[in-house]
Amino acid sequence: MNNYEIMFIIAASLEEEKRGATIDMVKEIITEEGGEITNVDEWGMKKLAYPIQKKNEGYYMVMEFKASAELPLELDRRLKISDSIIRHMIINKDE
Repeated sequence: MNNYEIMFIIAASLEEEKRGATIDMVKEIITEEGGEITNVDEWGMKKLAYPIQKKNEGYYMVMEFKASAELPLELDRRLKISDSIIRHMIINKDE
């Protein structure tokens, strides 16, 4: 299992309930695909460095997890089609 870190930005316009559901969705994808979440860090609402999809603020989340090499590909695919996540980045911490 490799160590990974994902950082994603949730649209600031989402209600707190939907924001929580989005965070739970990411956690669920990781765990149902055989991964193990080791750390969750909520950075909260921050101003974006530049506008993304005409938005100036976003809710930042960082998660560290252990998983096989296939999980980040599936996670990336599913986050790309999510309307509530405006940006995400997955890095391999072992490299």
